[in-house]
Amino acid sequence: MRAPDLTVILAYLLFITWFGARFKEKQATVKDYFLGGRGAPWWAIAFSIVSAETSTLTVIGTPALSFAGNFTFLQLILGYLLGRIVISVLFLPHYFRGEMFTAYELMQRRFGPHIRKFTAATFLVLRALAEGVRVFAVSIVVSVVLGSDDIYSILLIVLLTLFYTFQGGMTAVIWTDVVQMILYIAGAVISFFLILHLIPGGWPHAAAAGMAAHKFQMFDFRFELTPAFFRRTYSFWAGLIGGCFLNTASHGVEQLMVQRLLAARNERESRLALLVSWVVVFFQFALFLVIGLLLFVYYKDAAIPNPAVPERTYPEFIWNHLPVGLAGLVMAAILAAAMSNLSAALNALASTAIMDFVKPMRPGYSEARLLRLARWSTVLWGVVLCIVGLAARHWGRILEAGLSIASVLYGALLGVFLLGMLTRRPGQWSAIAGMAAGFITTFLFRTHVAYTWYVLLGSVATFLVGYGASFVLPRRLDTRAS
Repeated sequence: MRAPDLTVILAYLLFITWFGARFKEKQATVKDYFLGGRGAPWWAIAFSIVSAETSTLTVIGTPALSFAGNFTFLQLILGYLLGRIVISVLFLPHYFRGEMFTAYELMQRRFGPHIRKFTAATFLVLRALAEGVRVFAVSIVVSVVLGSDDIYSILLIVLLTLFYTFQGGMTAVIWTDVVQMILYIAGAVISFFLILHLIPGGWPHAAAAGMAAHKFQMFDFRFELTPAFFRRTYSFWAGLIGGCFLNTASHGVEQLMVQRLLAARNERESRLALLVSWVVVFFQFALFLVIGLLLFVYYKDAAIPNPAVPERTYPEFIWNHLPVGLAGLVMAAILAAAMSNLSAALNALASTAIMDFVKPMRPGYSEARLLRLARWSTVLWGVVLCIVGLAARHWGRILEAGLSIASVLYGALLGVFLLGMLTRRPGQWSAIAGMAAGFITTFLFRTHVAYTWYVLLGSVATFLVGYGASFVLPRRLDTRAS
């Protein structure tokens, strides 16, 4: 443990906690706490979107992918662009009709209160599990720095993030996201140049070594309707089609991202923030993959054994090889990504719990009481994420574990939203039947296809069964809210 590095990390943690807590005075209503009063500029929301989808999983997991493989992961990011276009055209017009706090209010408008609670509950389970994996990823970084036990690492980051999220709500989340995104991208750029400096021959040598090891391979256009095709995680088709469905689900129907879209001043700014965020996302994923390539070349040239846990490659290199002070800065940048994502999840979980469950059951509650409940709901979800994070230590490769857990539930969520937007016949019990079929289908086939196909599989099953059920269920039972 080096005092200058630890000082830098501690200074960052104290600063960002203080900075986020400063927004407490602006939280007078539930709208302020959950939507930031709809006063944030589009560029801040764009940065917040990037931060919310970028966690420690991204920062330490993406270099591990190219360190052990190649650049084929970027095919998934191409599908992300297509997904954002679908959201802009199909979803945003619905979300900006009237004042909405959560994505699942739309389900009540279309189907009824039961499907609203069902979809909201699905999100709560989905986000708690997926965020737990990300919380565990934080512990890898902290344990590299402090040599501490995973339990204490998880508690440290969750408690600090919980403090400013509890105080400042969505406004604190958005503006700390802006600061943290700038910091972790700056840390990655610094890492890139410092690692490159340590490689004899610089970029020409690194590029040549990467070409020889086929590290720059980005596209896999193989197409054959065989089981092996659907088990291939990163192909052009899985990336474009599967990535489109995955991104449409994660940004279009999950409260973690929809909350940011709803926080924009209007539909136009929401759309602009969403599309601009993709440019930053593509850049950062490419940057982290290149860092993984440089680490591969450095380890190979120096004949250094590969770390037992691939995700430790990047943080261990930073801590052991970067100059004192700079190592602390880059480690602080990795923690920045973790805290920004965690704060987003805490606020989204609390907003769904309060607005989709508590408020409908207690419509007479005052704004002050709802705001107080919102803050304590944030604390409760912090405890839940700590527990899931400890359990996630045994779930395997963290980047793919996080994405695959989310993808299992995303399919049914996206499918029921598409059912509601594209059809008029099905009612809420048909929609619930469709979601159940989506869950079961994805669960049964999850070992037979790559996680990049999970959302497509679950969405199609939900849509087809939901629509088919509307012809079987009695119309008097299968009532529609529209």
